[in-house]
Amino acid sequence: MPEKTAIVKLKHTVGLYAFLLLVWGFYRLLFQLPESLEEFIIKPVIWLGPMVYLLKKEQSSVSSIGITQKNFFPTIYLAIVLGAVFSLEGLIVNYLKYGSVEFYANLGESSFFLLIAVSLSTAVVEELVFRGFIFSRLWSVIKSEWRANFVTALGWVLIHLPIAILDWKFNLGNLVLYAALVFVYSIGASFVFARTKNVFSAILLNFLWQWPIILFR
Repeated sequence: MPEKTAIVKLKHTVGLYAFLLLVWGFYRLLFQLPESLEEFIIKPVIWLGPMVYLLKKEQSSVSSIGITQKNFFPTIYLAIVLGAVFSLEGLIVNYLKYGSVEFYANLGESSFFLLIAVSLSTAVVEELVFRGFIFSRLWSVIKSEWRANFVTALGWVLIHLPIAILDWKFNLGNLVLYAALVFVYSIGASFVFARTKNVFSAILLNFLWQWPIILFR
């Protein structure tokens, strides 16, 4: 990759992440709207809008963020296998927290199908940005999958802390456990994406991962 192109991609990646960290962080601090409104409308606008702008500025195709039909079946296989691992992890954490496996402890009054739709919307938005744009560009610039994976995971943790602190009111112990779960997930999601080059793998994994998080919360 030419040095100029690498610098541009790095600037776009850092700029997008800084924008999300500040804008999404301030949003979490100042507002608390219904989750369905946030995940179906507000989050897609804040997260995907700048990404689409940068893609057009780079003149990059959607395949550059992993929107492709390639490796479809390996994508499903890897995501399901790793998703099962995360589900088991969530059940163990849930048991340690409640002393039993409380499947409905945190489902609230929302319908099951609404929760499914919200989880899917969240997965699509977050993975297009983090795995499709941020991780893929860091990887191309840094030239090291694991370094790019580690940096992406740190960013993933930071951007997920505001909701745990401001909305869920986690104490320090729960916050540390949550941050660990989030970090491990990001490592796994980037690993799967790196193997398949298909963002659907990360989207499916994100969708499967959210349910252990719901149980943990």
